[in-house]
Amino acid sequence: MRVLPRIVPDGTNFPFFRYRHWAFAASVVLIVAAIVMMLVRGFNLGIDFAGGILLEVKTPGPARLAEMRTTLGGLGLGEVALQEAGSSDLVLIRVVRQPGDESAQQAAIEKIKQALEQGFGPGLDYRRAEFVGPKVGEELRRAGTLAVVIALVLVLVYLWFRFEWQFGVGAILACVHDVFAVLLVFTVSDLEFNLSSIAAILTVVGYSLNDTVVVFDRVRENLRRYKSLPIEQLIDKSVNETLARTVMTTATTFLALLALYVFGGPVIQGFVFAMLFGILVGTYSTTYIAAPVLYYLKIRPSAVPVEESAPRAG
Repeated sequence: MRVLPRIVPDGTNFPFFRYRHWAFAASVVLIVAAIVMMLVRGFNLGIDFAGGILLEVKTPGPARLAEMRTTLGGLGLGEVALQEAGSSDLVLIRVVRQPGDESAQQAAIEKIKQALEQGFGPGLDYRRAEFVGPKVGEELRRAGTLAVVIALVLVLVYLWFRFEWQFGVGAILACVHDVFAVLLVFTVSDLEFNLSSIAAILTVVGYSLNDTVVVFDRVRENLRRYKSLPIEQLIDKSVNETLARTVMTTATTFLALLALYVFGGPVIQGFVFAMLFGILVGTYSTTYIAAPVLYYLKIRPSAVPVEESAPRAG
């Protein structure tokens, strides 16, 4: 019978735990870099958070972005950004918030529409015309931050009840690490930070948590099975036993996201790019943050309830 090759061979025994100090140092550098970049450079806030005008326009044929950019740039409305929205005849127009109240924003929208119709004909179809004020943007920022914090707290509570408090602390540290890693991507790459970015962060947290729970479940099982095995060896054994699943899950998710990044268009590229980086960091944090933390928190077989222990052989 023909045997198919395996991505991860059986009996893998890579000493992950040995390199924990290097991994911790790299993670500290990453978190510090994220904090410094957020304080010094900040985020390229989208209209969701900074406020402004957003129009989605469908043109009769392929959009002439250069000409449209020149036309709108001469209106004196400040910074104007144009991009294709998934197809060559669909354009997203973003304009900074205008001084004044909502009537000033509506006047700017009408001014943009008149300029487009004069330059490109009456066949334009306005799919969306939105305005986000500064108060709404501030509320969205608070709500987005609160969503991330609540998600992390619920992760801690969930793992505390499912496992023990040491597992919850390890998972939270890994998730916090992943959040800072994704935030660093947005500050360095100058990608637009909007509500989709918050969704990307929460998705990365969920992915990392799923990976961490799989490893933790194997750690708990091995704690019952190998009561005299040193904890560092037990952690390495648990990570290696779940390595095939981790590699396959990460690889398939990465390929799916890569296809979205290449073919999905500019509207979702920021979200997908953050996800691509996030799943790699999430896999790393499970192996080098969440699992080693159990060693320092003195996780022992006694942490596993006796009534759940597997019966002894013989």
